[in-house]
Amino acid sequence: MIEQPSLFEAEPAAFDIERILLYALGEFQSRGKVLANRELALDRLRGAFKRATEKFEVEEFSDEKIANALEKLNAKVIKVPNFVAKHPFRVTIQEDLAEQAKQIYQDSLDNEGKHQKY
Repeated sequence: MIEQPSLFEAEPAAFDIERILLYALGEFQSRGKVLANRELALDRLRGAFKRATEKFEVEEFSDEKIANALEKLNAKVIKVPNFVAKHPFRVTIQEDLAEQAKQIYQDSLDNEGKHQKY
């Protein structure tokens, strides 16, 4: 269950949001999906973003917050009219960003493995 932040709790910092999105993009690729240098509707990535926010126990990000954070990570983000798509953005992730996302996802898996007790 995801708890909403109270009045006195801060939202995740921009760095945290970007890291969560990178984790999500890495997880997306781990499912055998092609990410790099391919224009995708934001809707295609929403499942990965949802799973990542659940894992890190933060509230789901709005489309605009995702788009802004991806742009800060140097992804190409195009806004399309609302009547074209429910989630009105198209995203292209460059090869180096896709590789960075894979690495963050793998590092997270490695760290989880180290912290498990047998």
